[in-house]
Formats: sequence, structure tokens, C-alpha cells
Amino acid sequence: MFPQTITDFWHAPLVGGDVLHRDAALTVVSNPGLTEDRRVTVLTTRGTDASGGLADPAAPTAGPGAVLVAVTPQVASLLELAGPRAVTEASVRRALQEAGVTLHEADCVFHLTEHATAALLAEADVPTVRRLTAQDAAAFSAFEASAPEQDLDDAYVELDHWAVFGAFEGERLVAAASMYPWGDSRLADTGVLTLPGARGKGHARRVVRAISRYALSQGYDPQYRCQVDNAASRALAARAGFTQLGTWEVVSPGSTV
Repeated sequence: MFPQTITDFWHAPLVGGDVLHRDAALTVVSNPGLTEDRRVTVLTTRGTDASGGLADPAAPTAGPGAVLVAVTPQVASLLELAGPRAVTEASVRRALQEAGVTLHEADCVFHLTEHATAALLAEADVPTVRRLTAQDAAAFSAFEASAPEQDLDDAYVELDHWAVFGAFEGERLVAAASMYPWGDSRLADTGVLTLPGARGKGHARRVVRAISRYALSQGYDPQYRCQVDNAASRALAARAGFTQLGTWEVVSPGSTV
């Protein structure tokens, strides 16, 4: 089970709206409180082992293994869910596409279960991993200079983020993770990067666990995201103790609607 903070966050788009459709596999909600960049939000928990943490009978969800869709009333008016045709995930996605709504590529979303959180907090610090500060600017600059440009863009690890941790081999920074509060929530989103020559040694796992332990100490729940096709990042999340909650999609910035 995930902590209540996490389940409350992911249920938020579905609370306070009008349920347009609900069955064992799919819930669609019209919610006027969604922001413009989240005017369509899709959370798919089917096929993950995290559904138990989302099964809240008091919330308008379809339960374990569900596809949860929240849209603004404006988008809802384009979907024509009240017609005679069957409402399924495929039909909703088709209606969105026909209406000109393009979704961004799905992210896998990972969190710590309550059991994993307890284990992490009981774990001792690793001597080769520590929090980075502005005094580490030179080491961080050297780290960035040694990293492939695409990896830097994908990881989005920055020294001026809310929290930054690094793993060292001697005096050399070889892996770094940074976090920042995600929106107005008590979740802290994570990015991590290891230099190519230092991979396969456990640095990324240790630095993710260290920064996650720090986030918990500050009252935040760690969150780990990566694209569905990034097998290496998904494997790292699992090694670091995270459980996949599901996949998450929002409107692409280039969507015409």
C-alpha cells in the first residue's frame, strides 16, 4: 500500500467532478478544476502491482487495474459519451483523437510503498554519497562536462534544485540525483544521471535512495518517473525500492484542442 499522501494526490483530478462513465475497467470524470495543461489526464494502473494502494471505495475510481480519465467540461463535451455506443478505453482514446486532442508520451510513475519507506528510513547512509551544495559547483560542472548532452536533457539534474545528492569515486562526482517539489503537492520528483564509465556499480541506486531518504525527512514523498520505453530507468526504479503505481498521460503541448 502507498501512503495516503500519494493516493490522495492521484485521486485529486477525479474528486469533485461529475462521473461520466464508470465500470470495472474505466472511469471518466468531468472536472472543471483541472488546469489547462492537465485538461486531459489519464492514469492507467492496469498491469502494475500498485493497484492495491489506489483502491479507495470512497473515491470515484473504477478500483484496481483501472484506467482513470479526467477531462475538463470543455473536452468532455467533445467526447459524446452519452450516445448508444459502448464506452471503453479504446473508444475514449479514439474520441480524443477525433476531437484533436493529442496526449504526451506516457510516463511510468513510481513511488515507495509504506513497507519500502520503513526499510529506507532504517538504512544507514553510504559514505560515498552525500548532499551537494553550491560549494560543489566545480565538481558538478566537471560532471556535466563528462555527461552526454542527451542524458543531461533527459535526466534534468540541476545543482540549484530543491535537493541534490551525489555519488563519488574518490574526489570525482560520478552520479547525481536532484529533486524538486512537484506542483503544489508534497511529492518530490526525481531525476538521476550516472556518467557512462561509472554505470553498473550501484551508484545510481545509492544516490536515489539517499535523496529519497532526505525527502522523507523533510515531509515529502519521493516520486520517480521515466518514459515507458526506458527499460534501464525502470529497472533502476525497482532496484532503488520503488513500485510502479501506473502510467500517466497528459495533453501534449502541441495538441490543437
